[in-house]
Amino acid sequence: MKLPNSTPRPKGELEALEAVWKAPTGWRIFGAINNTYIGLFFVGAALLFFVLAGILALLMRTQLAVPENDFIGSNLYNQLFTMHGTMMMFLFAVPVVEAVAILLLPNMLGARDLPFPRMGAYAFWAYFIGGLIFFSSLFFDLAPDGGWFMYPPLTSFEYSPGINSDMYMLGIGFIEISAVAGAIELIVGIMRTRAPGMSLDKLPIYAWAMLVFAVMVILAFPAVILATLLLELERAFGWPFFIADKGGDPLLWQHLFWLFGHPEVYIIFLPAAGMVSVIIPTVVQAPLVAYRLVVLALLGTGFMSFGLWVHHMFATGLPQLSMSFFSAASMAVAIPSGIQIFAWIATIASGRIQLNTPALFVLGFLCIFTIGGLTGVMVAMVPFDLQVHDTYFIVAHLHYVLIGGMVFPLFAALYYWMPVVSRNPLSERVGRWVFGLMFFGVNLTFLPMHVTGIVGMPRRVYTYPAELPWQSLNLVSTIGAFIIAASVLLFLIDVARKLRFSFDGAGNVWNAGTLEWLPNDVYQTRSIPIITSRDPIWDQPNLADDVEAGRYFLPGTGTGRRETIITSAIDARPQHVLQLPNEPDWLPLLAAICTAVFFFGLTFKFVLPSLAVGVLAIVLMVVWAWSTDPGPEAGPVDIGGGISLPVYATGTESHSWWAVVTFILFSGSLYACLIFSYFFLWTVNPGAWPAAGVSPASPAWGLASGGAYITSSALVVVASRMLAWSSNSARPAAAALVAGLTLLAGGLALEIYGHWQSGLDPTAHSYGAVVYAFSALQGQFVGAVAIMGGFTIARVFAGRLDGIRRSTFDNTMLLWHYTTAQALVGLLVVHGFPRAAG
Repeated sequence: MKLPNSTPRPKGELEALEAVWKAPTGWRIFGAINNTYIGLFFVGAALLFFVLAGILALLMRTQLAVPENDFIGSNLYNQLFTMHGTMMMFLFAVPVVEAVAILLLPNMLGARDLPFPRMGAYAFWAYFIGGLIFFSSLFFDLAPDGGWFMYPPLTSFEYSPGINSDMYMLGIGFIEISAVAGAIELIVGIMRTRAPGMSLDKLPIYAWAMLVFAVMVILAFPAVILATLLLELERAFGWPFFIADKGGDPLLWQHLFWLFGHPEVYIIFLPAAGMVSVIIPTVVQAPLVAYRLVVLALLGTGFMSFGLWVHHMFATGLPQLSMSFFSAASMAVAIPSGIQIFAWIATIASGRIQLNTPALFVLGFLCIFTIGGLTGVMVAMVPFDLQVHDTYFIVAHLHYVLIGGMVFPLFAALYYWMPVVSRNPLSERVGRWVFGLMFFGVNLTFLPMHVTGIVGMPRRVYTYPAELPWQSLNLVSTIGAFIIAASVLLFLIDVARKLRFSFDGAGNVWNAGTLEWLPNDVYQTRSIPIITSRDPIWDQPNLADDVEAGRYFLPGTGTGRRETIITSAIDARPQHVLQLPNEPDWLPLLAAICTAVFFFGLTFKFVLPSLAVGVLAIVLMVVWAWSTDPGPEAGPVDIGGGISLPVYATGTESHSWWAVVTFILFSGSLYACLIFSYFFLWTVNPGAWPAAGVSPASPAWGLASGGAYITSSALVVVASRMLAWSSNSARPAAAALVAGLTLLAGGLALEIYGHWQSGLDPTAHSYGAVVYAFSALQGQFVGAVAIMGGFTIARVFAGRLDGIRRSTFDNTMLLWHYTTAQALVGLLVVHGFPRAAG
């Protein structure tokens, strides 16, 4: 690579680039799929839900300001605290860090866009539409009222017969689709769309944080998705997963929920830590100290966070040995967090800090999060936790961790990166007031709550007697909450005054060293640079001028479409040019609307219309997928420096292959949670697994089902080899796929028929419920493979699939083989374990 060079760029090259990347205007903006628009939409929506959830908190604090208050009744209060926690966690905390990443990462990585723009747009619209409908349930007395944790049996149909709990199950389950879709896009984008030369040891620390974040979403969210699925099956069909009288156990919900819930804390914290690790070097004008240790700390925190969930359950009567292990793990996780804090302090010490608004919020984060961490070590001690469990001490600890560990870094990031998208930075003078009010308000609100909890005030009570010593503490906390609200209001006023959207922003006002501060436009940078260090703007002289002059890679458009470069995962060597869809594209918005109607229609029991709209959503997705494989016809593209790259790739070099592998990791985690549920319910039913009077289906049914699955996968392998042998074998390969799909469906049908024939009733006992749950989950994957298989067959007959143009086939084959492997594991558990244990 001999770039940059001083050769004048061809005439009309910049104009062609601008024409291809022309931004939609007017009402067509709702069809935008570019990461800049979607990122801004995402950030704005997340802040909207933050404000709405904050208003709910103010209503609750007003109710608790004085004893025996009748401002809010108990029913509405239950809905308010449920919605406040649910919205802050599911509609603000996770979405906003994904939103910032969608907005910034392409710039920071030197890419033109993320690899799946339409999926990113779909993720946003699904989240926004679903979130609005979910919040609107408050106005119709339909909001969930069982707490953001939704513990059964109080949320089972016997004690919550209305649809309030269903709003949580189906509404939040739907919104989680957005988080998972966004995580897949971020993983593939970080691993495969980096600028040439940006090897993993030069990856911006924020990108490392978002990579760990996305992997944690993929591995942690399946637990809560499965939990909500099981509880909805129990509520809708009477399958007793959590009903003790029928072999279920409410603690199964707690295990599944906190398998997600505690990693969730670090899912929120790690992106914030990544932001801090980028902001601190800029405000002190010095490189981050101990970069490799910070990366290891991010990885270690992500890994260890999955071993802490039981410390939320110390009061449930678990064995002492288990509590001791999880208590130690809960304290040990402070080590990687401490590494990052010491690295930040060392970085501050290595330069001269500028006390601007981002720096103030970072210092506030260090103070408040440290206090939250110290109280976290306290509640990790079993004897202390038993004293303060379910008191306001836990409320205080939670908010110190979440506000200190996420909200303060987020506001630092908003002030720091606003010049990337606005012609005007936010006001420094107003920013100092925002920080001061927020810092004072947070401590005034939540510091007294530690005392409130220690003197005995329980969580989730809507009022309290006057004779208890809680009034003054609650009044102080309420005043503090309104001071926090004033700081947020002042921030929003400043944003309204200063924000003037511009693709080229206000320029590098902080003298930062990362790529997002290069001259930008709707196509991000004029050309994609070669990276030689972690702080390229600082270390590569004239980088901005050379990029803007088009002296690096892909300064124009080689295919007449939007494009970016796919690079190798480890050392970021250019491999091929990815052709991206143009905008506006209305299909993601329409598909998101149909998906929302499907889920919320089921909530209100409009089953047949909901199914029809769900089918329409799938059709819309199939239509947009039809153009995602444009094929290799455009030929090699000269990207500059004498390098020509192909415009097509299959197998491990294809970005879509990486997406399918990531989805398989998500699916494997989901299935592992179901297997965990099976064995957990077995442990609480000694001698009754299977239930008395119930025999497992004959192993012959399991063997027949397994044989059908294996044969179907074998037929896919045969079809793959047919495609490789001859260009005329596409239609015989399609015939093999048809036969394979028939066997795949047959394998599922044989398994379900075997259970039915044995007399197994999913409503009688948890054994039958969880066995049928295996088949129900497997049916979803068989259905997905059937859609992908039908799509692949259609492309064969349309002349869009052959031995070279086969990425669609390869992706279908990958998920097909996973579905077979998952089925075999399930058959081994369901048929093999009861007989081996017996």
